[in-house]
Amino acid sequence: MKQQVGKLSVKTQGQGLTMIMADLSGWIFRSAINTGLLTIWCKHTSASLTVQENTDISVRGDILNYFNDLVPENRSYQHADEGSDDMPAHLKTMLTETSLSIPVIDRKLSLGPWQAVYLFEHRKRPHIRELVLHVMRN
Repeated sequence: MKQQVGKLSVKTQGQGLTMIMADLSGWIFRSAINTGLLTIWCKHTSASLTVQENTDISVRGDILNYFNDLVPENRSYQHADEGSDDMPAHLKTMLTETSLSIPVIDRKLSLGPWQAVYLFEHRKRPHIRELVLHVMRN
């Protein structure tokens, strides 16, 4: 069994879902991975990862609205060092995932036709987020 590690930097536009399929596919291609298991790790406490609908952009808007309703900024949180979206961002990360494991088959992520991988930014302002990629392969 062989292992390979890489990193991705993802620039977000602020709160919302940023598709990272091109970055992931490019890394898999450059790494010459044919078959294996890719783990993606988000190194942040106010951003997360998700697999979601890849065609209808309104799905992403509905998801963002749902999470903003679920974890409102206008509550009285003890932790607000970086602004009113600080603690809600941490809570949203707890409700989602900071890592994903996806099979790679024939040099492609094994996703359904309507699926894509997204970095889910929970802060209002843009950030550069770091992801660690780890693949185990034959």
